[in-house]
Amino acid sequence: MEEPIIKVEKLSHRYSTQWAIRDIDFEIRKNGIYGLLGSNGAGKSTTMNIMCGVLRQTEGNVYIRGINIRENPVEAKRRIGFLPQKPPLHTDLTVEEYLKYCAKLRHIPGKEMEKAISAVMERCVIAHFRKRLIRNLSGGYQQRVGIAQAIIHNPEFVVLDEPTNGLDPNQIIEIRGLVREIAAERTVILSTHILSEVQATCDYIRMIEQGRVVFAGTVDEFDNYIVPNTLIVSMISMPPAEELRSIPGVVGVEELGGPKYRLRFSDGQDVKERVVETSVARGWRLTEIFAEKSSLDAIFAELSKK
Repeated sequence: MEEPIIKVEKLSHRYSTQWAIRDIDFEIRKNGIYGLLGSNGAGKSTTMNIMCGVLRQTEGNVYIRGINIRENPVEAKRRIGFLPQKPPLHTDLTVEEYLKYCAKLRHIPGKEMEKAISAVMERCVIAHFRKRLIRNLSGGYQQRVGIAQAIIHNPEFVVLDEPTNGLDPNQIIEIRGLVREIAAERTVILSTHILSEVQATCDYIRMIEQGRVVFAGTVDEFDNYIVPNTLIVSMISMPPAEELRSIPGVVGVEELGGPKYRLRFSDGQDVKERVVETSVARGWRLTEIFAEKSSLDAIFAELSKK
């Protein structure tokens, strides 16, 4: 059986006397974009820094394709690309000079270096800035250079820490598109505390709070973590709210304006059927009924206990 792309096993780290993360376990076996979600200070950056070999953990192990990153860091890091929250750019170099420097750090052979630099500049759409000093680039293009250095050696595992932080809306959309292109060929872990970022970009979610994993699953599973307890209904012949409240299981009614109501219920088994049956019997002419999903903010708050 093929080794997981990454395996994190009983990972813990302590700063002085305080544990930043505790007993984190997960593994990734297929490509895609995995969101590492959590509030500020939850332990996301600590986890990623250990996974990329930047920080030495207090306890536990990280394996990249079966290679223990603590025991064999050079071989493991060949397979990893990393963009920290603050891109490690040398702003007094041109884009081409900087990427050549990064290629040398990654031990890319001289005869392959030019091809690797050209390929990564094309992929990140920065080839037209190859002779420009990095400090003269916009924030969005500096971020693209940061992503370029992370993938110049063609790693199979890429870690991006808050890749859209500080960018304007157009730049955010462009970087999201670039991340999706990169993930078509490899595994990407994207750290963020921004819920819309996860929903727009990621396929899977790992959520860390107070140093522990509190959720692992797909984005759809995250969206449906809290069982819905409200229905949105529209009717042509609107009944008084009291009549809706008299339906068994309905515990609250809120008028939303026009022909719409929000019905809060206590047991979701048969409430929808009861509303439909009552509407038919009393001639309310129901035109729409659906369960209302909990907001991402509500799910985040529930998981983080905040």
